[in-house]
Amino acid sequence: MRKVPSIQSMLTGQGTLVVKIGSSLLIDEQGGLRHAWMTTLCERLSRRAGPVVLVSSGAIALGRSALGLDSRPRLLAQAQAAAAVGQIHLAGAWSACWQDQGRVAAQILLTLGDLEQRRQYLNARATLETLIERGIVPVVNENDTVATEEIRFGDNDRLAARVAQLLAAEALLLLSDVDGLYDRDPGQDHRARHIPRVQAISAGIEAMAGSTGSRGVGTGGMSSKLAAARIATAAGVPVALSSGLADDPIQALANGGRHTLFEASARPLAQRKQWLSGLQQVAGTLQIDAGAARALYSGASLLSVGLTDVEGDFDRGDLVSIEAPDGPVGRGLSAYSSEDVRRIAGCQSEHLVAILGGSSRGAVVHRDDIVLDSALRHCADR
Repeated sequence: MRKVPSIQSMLTGQGTLVVKIGSSLLIDEQGGLRHAWMTTLCERLSRRAGPVVLVSSGAIALGRSALGLDSRPRLLAQAQAAAAVGQIHLAGAWSACWQDQGRVAAQILLTLGDLEQRRQYLNARATLETLIERGIVPVVNENDTVATEEIRFGDNDRLAARVAQLLAAEALLLLSDVDGLYDRDPGQDHRARHIPRVQAISAGIEAMAGSTGSRGVGTGGMSSKLAAARIATAAGVPVALSSGLADDPIQALANGGRHTLFEASARPLAQRKQWLSGLQQVAGTLQIDAGAARALYSGASLLSVGLTDVEGDFDRGDLVSIEAPDGPVGRGLSAYSSEDVRRIAGCQSEHLVAILGGSSRGAVVHRDDIVLDSALRHCADR
């Protein structure tokens, strides 16, 4: 059976709830923190039976005034400097709010690389689980002071989904300046229809994504929220998207406030596959023939004989996209460098030792290191 929780059970349950808070909710029009709003949020969440993890935006928006900037920095160096100023104030404010509830808060700053590398991913999970076991509230943000454009989550919606995935959370709540998904931009068309529940994130659902935020201090539009929902629901984590603009957004939601609920997969991907499905840094592309695509869909590994072309430069262990003549098939971790893959493309497996010598490792991408697009769609459709 598909996991279909109610909003009330998500807000009061015993499992871990990950709550993502957008910059537009935290920062007022003068560039300061909405302290009363934060206090109310912590007070409501402290009543929950199970653990809470916050994924909080706002460091850059909070720190930009110190740099004399009136809007979001356009240069990476300016954004990183603003984050360095803002993060210390943001962490202090969250700490004070949770202290008022008799709880200790901990700051966790992550980069994309921390969750792309398997060992660092496991270390991050162990740290978060240890904090939760001791009743400490983790407050997570992207480490904007060191992340580059090439190694950024890009927005905290995806970061929140990865944290929910990592912790096998009971639910993910995305609080934003929108009250859910609409079939078109409600700011542009008064006929826009609110979508209260999404069973599967299909191409039709993705086509509904638009820029519905209005205050201009955040980075995540509806597309990023759908991407986050896809990551989380494939891992078995239901997602609720709701507005946090009210003075007491948790109570408003509990009282029946408008939201969109993305149902979780009834058969989530295995833990390693979940990690693979969340990876973002694709280093290259392997073009394969139709026969190889059929073999992958039947559960086989990707063999060299099925390769027709190789794009990009990558090392052994890097994430690569796999594409067939009729479109994307999935992605996985290459067992070879791009140089070696080009040498063996189209060759039978028994010839690899002669071509590569001792560096031959069999399959180009082992089936345990592949996540197929159909697997994600299957999980969403169950």
